[in-house]
Amino acid sequence: MKTPGFIAYKNIIKRPARSIALMILAAVLSLSLLGGTLIVQALNNGFGSLEDRLGADIMVVPYEATTKQELENIVLQGNTGYFYMNGEYLDELTLLEGVGRISPQYYLASVKAGCCSMPVQIIGFDPETDFAITPWIKKSGSGEVGYLDAVVGNDLNAFVGDEMSFFGVKVNVVAKMDKTGTSYDTQVFTTRQTIQTLIEASLNKQLNEYASINSGNVISCILIDVDDTHNVDEVVNDINIHYKKLRAIRTTNMISGISDSLAAVSDIARIIIAAVWIVALGIMILTFFMMTGERKKEFAVLRVLGASRGKLAKTVLTEGVVLSFAGGIFGVILGLIIIIPFSGYIETKMALPFLLPGTHVIIFAAALAVLLSALAGALTAGIAAARIGMIDTGMILRKGE
Repeated sequence: MKTPGFIAYKNIIKRPARSIALMILAAVLSLSLLGGTLIVQALNNGFGSLEDRLGADIMVVPYEATTKQELENIVLQGNTGYFYMNGEYLDELTLLEGVGRISPQYYLASVKAGCCSMPVQIIGFDPETDFAITPWIKKSGSGEVGYLDAVVGNDLNAFVGDEMSFFGVKVNVVAKMDKTGTSYDTQVFTTRQTIQTLIEASLNKQLNEYASINSGNVISCILIDVDDTHNVDEVVNDINIHYKKLRAIRTTNMISGISDSLAAVSDIARIIIAAVWIVALGIMILTFFMMTGERKKEFAVLRVLGASRGKLAKTVLTEGVVLSFAGGIFGVILGLIIIIPFSGYIETKMALPFLLPGTHVIIFAAALAVLLSALAGALTAGIAAARIGMIDTGMILRKGE
């Protein structure tokens, strides 16, 4: 008597249409599980990265920046834009009660013209006081950033050793950031001295909307970390009450909308995964039930030849596991092909921070998706195999079914 594995193999080959259909169902299961898991994880990673990227309790900007809706677009979406306020506010807020760490940032948008290598958002920081950008640069293994040096985001088509031009000023790319899943990936970073030179150059070429500013005495925003003895909301209110031309914003409020969107997308992904699994498992159970019904005579003959009911059940189980395992592998491969190369496109369409997990997490998720697909196949095949125990061999053979 042939082994259950051999019989299962012959049945799989003999009925290619049914086998392919079951493999496709298993592929759908693994694809939905892997895809949903990676997308939700990437969104969670991106949101965590965004929180780290803001790097401060409070962001202080000119009041008009919030009325023009420019701030959120620049900080969260990576759009190009800039605004300025008097640099003296930095000195005043440094002395404010409750202020711990404090550091300025400078914004400038290059233009699509002969003066600039590419239209991009340029952010300047003060290396001596910065606590938001410098950690990301160091995390990428970068050294010191000097005058007329630049660090580029991971998604920009520029590399270490390249030379970029902004408003006729040449800057050298000295580092490229690791992927962050945030607006940092499409921005350029320079020191305070460098961006002041670039702002002055944009004024000289009459390519700056703020024609009357003093490039050496303006800043775009102030990042503040509140000390341990004060409440963040108290410091925010203090600034907003006493400085009418400024607007202090709690950074957690800036990303509350993204947090809500993330929760909604995650819930939708889980619902879709659950729905796909319920439908696919139902179809697989139905398919195996129909299969065992069609093969009653075959099973009856095998019983007469000496095959036990357990051996026949093992045959059906083997078919289910083999087809589900093969389909699971195919679904995982398809999912990786779709998600990894097109993660940037997915991020753009979702308009949310998107940072894929590390390789070890992806491998674990892929293996888990294949395993669960195989178990799903074994479960549905096992339910159908239980019918074999109810087959009346003599009656089937007498009827000639």
